[in-house]
Amino acid sequence: MTAPAEPAARPAPPRAAHRRITLASSVVGAVIVALDGTVLTVAQPTLQGDLGASLTQVQWTSTGYLIAVAGLLVFAGRLGDRYGHRRIFALGILGFGAASAGIALVPGITWVITLRVAQGVFGALLQPATLGMLRAAYPPDRLGTPIALRASAIGIAAAAGPLLGGTLVDHFGWRSVFLLNVPPALAMGVAALAVRSPAAAGPRSGRPAAADRLDVPGACLLTVALVALVHTLVAVPGTGWTARTAAGLAVTLAAGTAFVRRQRRAASPLVPSGILGSATIGAALGILVAVSAAMLGTLFVASYFLQRTLGLDPQETGLRALPAGVTMVLGAPLAAVLMRRFGPRRTAVAGTLVLTLGVLLLARLGPASTAVPVSCGFLLLGAGFVTVMVTTTAVVVRHAPAASAGVAGGLQQTAMNIGPVLGIAVAATLMSLTRGAIGPPLAVLTVFSATGTLLALGLPGHKDTVRPGGGRRADASPARLGR
Repeated sequence: MTAPAEPAARPAPPRAAHRRITLASSVVGAVIVALDGTVLTVAQPTLQGDLGASLTQVQWTSTGYLIAVAGLLVFAGRLGDRYGHRRIFALGILGFGAASAGIALVPGITWVITLRVAQGVFGALLQPATLGMLRAAYPPDRLGTPIALRASAIGIAAAAGPLLGGTLVDHFGWRSVFLLNVPPALAMGVAALAVRSPAAAGPRSGRPAAADRLDVPGACLLTVALVALVHTLVAVPGTGWTARTAAGLAVTLAAGTAFVRRQRRAASPLVPSGILGSATIGAALGILVAVSAAMLGTLFVASYFLQRTLGLDPQETGLRALPAGVTMVLGAPLAAVLMRRFGPRRTAVAGTLVLTLGVLLLARLGPASTAVPVSCGFLLLGAGFVTVMVTTTAVVVRHAPAASAGVAGGLQQTAMNIGPVLGIAVAATLMSLTRGAIGPPLAVLTVFSATGTLLALGLPGHKDTVRPGGGRRADASPARLGR
């Protein structure tokens, strides 16, 4: 009697332990980056006095980092798609930790700025990989919960950062805020290198065609466009619209146009056609830019109002804004549940409307405003923003082909970096024109959130079926996680 034929081998799903390590790496990597930015803001005045730096030099400790990150995120994501997100994540987080340790030891502001730029380079490697690893480890229809947990952790970091940074600076000096990054970065980097990814059973196919070559010219064009854009937006609040800022926008437009043309013609484009031509991904990225501009611009205006008009100190201002952080932490898992039940479109529309309502409520504040309307406004801001962030991030990652998950993650992170710079630039410029009045800038910022509402109508409805080539269940194989 012949033995029954064995069934065809199926790809083995990742072990539960491996998924937990992947999720932990993604969360810790995202938290380190978020925490680094918030605690640095608190440490900058002390850093300036200790090193005898000018205000411009101190600003470049943030601007240099931001420019490096924004210009390299998509290319870094592309490297993860080709060489494996786990490897790129390990390189990014270990390099980020090493640069942090270096900043804590250097004697002068020039070294601080230089190493902050290096941190930006490693941060660009790290951030897309945190999403690429999740896309490789989880099936598309199960990505909502891991992304929500990641968002909650970022919310905790954003809320706790100023308090933690102030405590460290008061007791141990500004260098301690950089040493804070080193132990978790070392632990997660070593774990990422030590843990092998579960291999898919059966024969392995070669690399996807999209990963055959790196589009270096395309990467250079995109970097030039993003660096020029970020540099211009950062400069506008201080210098206004000058010939120099106009030239920066011209460079952005020219390089951006050349980049799009190259992507349409290149044999192996930096941004594959499955992403570049996806209306769903395009809408989600546009929403992220719009709502992050509205959110961070509003926080900038509200902080100015609370301290300059109501006379609150920074700690009191942080307490009034605390509801935003709390609702971000608690609202992220709820957003994943709402998305599964009602679909991305309805969830994102609801989130943008709640965000808009929060901006409008804060726009009505005056010198006699009490803590209740202020806290309610921040509560609505946090609830609306985290709902949209979780929903749109899940849409971007889920609808991108698994072989291009790093590029999708890079685009998502780029949107989350460009939006805040745009919102703060608009808010600061309008406040200077209106002599500190908060009504006009917040009214303009509602246009951003309303734009997000319109774009949300282009997201998938309740039955969010992933299109072929853009997130089929078979694409969820973890084989590329550690390649």
